[in-house]
Amino acid sequence: MRSIRKRWTICTISLLLIFYKTKEIARTEEHQETQLIGDGELCLSRSLVNSSDKIIRKAGSSIFQHSVEGWKINSSLVLEIRKNILRFLDAERDVSVVKSSFKPGDVIHYVLDRRRTLNISQDLHSLLPEVSPMKNRRFKTCAVVGNSGILLDSECGKEIDSHNFVIRCNLAPVVEFAADVGTKSDFITMNPSVVQRAFGGFRNESDREKFVHRLSMLNDSVLWIPAFMVKGGEKHVEWVNALILKNKLKVRTAYPSLRLIHAVRGYWLTNKVPIKRPSTGLLMYTLATRFCDEIHLYGFWPFPKDLNGKAVKYHYYDDLKYRYFSNASPHRMPLEFKTLNVLHNRGALKLTTGKCVKQ
Repeated sequence: MRSIRKRWTICTISLLLIFYKTKEIARTEEHQETQLIGDGELCLSRSLVNSSDKIIRKAGSSIFQHSVEGWKINSSLVLEIRKNILRFLDAERDVSVVKSSFKPGDVIHYVLDRRRTLNISQDLHSLLPEVSPMKNRRFKTCAVVGNSGILLDSECGKEIDSHNFVIRCNLAPVVEFAADVGTKSDFITMNPSVVQRAFGGFRNESDREKFVHRLSMLNDSVLWIPAFMVKGGEKHVEWVNALILKNKLKVRTAYPSLRLIHAVRGYWLTNKVPIKRPSTGLLMYTLATRFCDEIHLYGFWPFPKDLNGKAVKYHYYDDLKYRYFSNASPHRMPLEFKTLNVLHNRGALKLTTGKCVKQ
């Protein structure tokens, strides 16, 4: 219990540092331009962010036109970004807590709601990895695949599957959309809310069988479950854990560290990108900088229409609606996209938002 209090004391200090750094950001020059400065840090002033949001509302996504033709990686910038991110988090360690971090019965506070607590169950503890699932892993090229409807008719499936390591978000279906999204899945995130939204809350046996079948397709992949973020999904996490154990599924489970989201947010805030809470896509890109020499993003498009004015679904696989500019949203996805677009243009990553060239 003493070690847990110690960890949360460190976390509280980190939050205070982030708060004061955010105050410092707000005092930066009013007319600073978007740029990547010499040491690879991303600068985006608050005044520019606010004005660009207004432009987006009026002009739509057209301000984000960019080309993938002739794109070249800027390896020195990639290394600088990796070095700067490592000043905030140890991605290899923070990607998941390990078995030695807790013991069954330990009580921890939720990351985003410290008033609420969670008991570490026997099932959860048994599924914690012995060591980081990303320990000593490095890849030449990685794909981070978001779930935007911009992927539909993109014919990006083969290109995505050609990468050495493929990261996917929120256990999105792939088989029926393989031509556009591919099927290779090495690292898959799954928010607890997915259980209710995509698998009926496991209300009946067919829902549970559907879920088990989906996980059985992952084989030895890493299933990343943010179990400690907020109260409300703990039952879903326990049900998922129980099904994995009962069916002896080969999937490797991972549960992000208690400091990860604060560390990632701290990095972006310090670099003058005032996000509220990083989306799963931005989290995955930030983590991937540690393991991947070249990062390619697909399915990132936080706008209701494409560059030609055609409607774009929020998810390629369902009809869920989303208000990209709602102040109630925990994410600032258009701002995140603008930041990633800057990084694309500077060669730090490749952002594909159109059709892929047939290989």
